[in-house]
Amino acid sequence: MTTTVRDIITTKLERQFDAFDANHDGYLDWTDYQKLADRYIQAYRLDKSDRRARALQTFCQIHWLELLRHAGVDGDRLTKDQYVTANRLAVIDTSRLNVTEGGGHAIFDVIDVNGDNEISKDEFARFLKDVWKSDAPDAMDMFARLDTDGDGAISRHEFIRAIREYYFSNDPDAPGSLFFGQI
Repeated sequence: MTTTVRDIITTKLERQFDAFDANHDGYLDWTDYQKLADRYIQAYRLDKSDRRARALQTFCQIHWLELLRHAGVDGDRLTKDQYVTANRLAVIDTSRLNVTEGGGHAIFDVIDVNGDNEISKDEFARFLKDVWKSDAPDAMDMFARLDTDGDGAISRHEFIRAIREYYFSNDPDAPGSLFFGQI
């Protein structure tokens, strides 16, 4: 009898799908991605003309179109399986958009409210509370894991590395694997 080990990346992407499916209909479409961008914009009270809001909005639009392209669907919505497959293909195809870099930098710029090129504990707590509506006691444990050099802040480099780990690492203990909960 053989045992199949569950692919960690698939598990992470399925959790991401569930977090993004705003109306919980089992599909993702552009409105779900628009709501994701809006959560950041509203949580940080960004004017739609703010460069950070525009960068985040643009990233979401391009990423959504890349997912549709890689899913090879005729329609404008994705099932969970299609979403997982499309994400896996989109992150390795950097011919049009580098998902890990583009999205990571756009999100980092929003979270780094004071613009000092690092995310403080307070900024991270605000991100968890205002964007993801999470006030779980262990949520801030993720901060310590993402702060890999232990200096009390998440640098841009640490954040982008964690995004890369999220999409590419099958290590359930990698800091980037913690987005959307412990595996």
